[in-house]
Amino acid sequence: MDDKFLQVRTFAERVIGNLEKVIVGKRDALEQIVINLLCQGHLLIEDVPGVGKTVLARSLARSLGCSFNRIQFTPDMLPSDVTGVSIFNQETRQFEFRPGPVMAQIVLADEINRATPKTQSALLEAMEERQVTVDGKTYALPKPFLVMATQNPIEYEGTFPLPEAQLDRFLMRVHLGYPALADEIRVLELQQMRHPIEELQMVSEVEELRAMQEVVKSVYVSQAVKRYIVMLVRATRENADVYLGASPRGSLGLFRAGQVRAAMLGRDYVLPDDIKYLATLVLGHRVVLQPASRLRNLNAEQVVLDVLSMVPVPSGDLKEA
Repeated sequence: MDDKFLQVRTFAERVIGNLEKVIVGKRDALEQIVINLLCQGHLLIEDVPGVGKTVLARSLARSLGCSFNRIQFTPDMLPSDVTGVSIFNQETRQFEFRPGPVMAQIVLADEINRATPKTQSALLEAMEERQVTVDGKTYALPKPFLVMATQNPIEYEGTFPLPEAQLDRFLMRVHLGYPALADEIRVLELQQMRHPIEELQMVSEVEELRAMQEVVKSVYVSQAVKRYIVMLVRATRENADVYLGASPRGSLGLFRAGQVRAAMLGRDYVLPDDIKYLATLVLGHRVVLQPASRLRNLNAEQVVLDVLSMVPVPSGDLKEA
């Protein structure tokens, strides 16, 4: 095992351990979020109110020493409220760019589905190309750049569903869920005097994060596992219950996430088990079901699980020769 991959494992454990001081009893979700972070992907957290989505984003930014901005999406918000605006300066007789809240390393897009499609689209360029264009001029976003968007899966009144083009730009969709009984009691105890985020310390520099993001790209993926990834994604497109299957961006996301999970588990090669674990997280939100399938209460995660059961799993030596 190469020392550089051990560094990835150590980095991940350090960040997850720090987040657990604030987010109690959600080890699996925190691991998934760190995988997303090391993939340089964007994250969609779909859950009910009050389970710690906003606190999680703030805790992650504080743990990594990243700049952080929160955007509260509302129906009357304009695209310029996200990206920024050019204002004419009377003294210099020139337009000056006033950056919007998207100009941060970690951006929390809170209740993103409450904004109109026009405002939601303001994030498309930022999420894919890591830049924004205002009045014909392009401005680069800071590195690293991560959008953590939240939406409530229960409340649909006054919301605008995210279009497929935007959903496809999120690497993963993660659910936190309600805490277990003992964990919820622990939350009460931790917050009796003050919120634990107030004492949360930075455990990594931004430069270390960027270095780890580059290291994971060298994790070995065999031809058999690559073929397995593509076959899974193609199977979502050919499923009778699916109106729109996962895109090639989904294949790449599953490939990258598999590399990161392998490194976090102390391996320098990807196994099919890594891909199976990540498939619903990476592909679930990319699958659009047929109307008739939705009427049968079928969901996208079930379709992905069905695909996993049908596509043959590669075997043999999957390590680098």
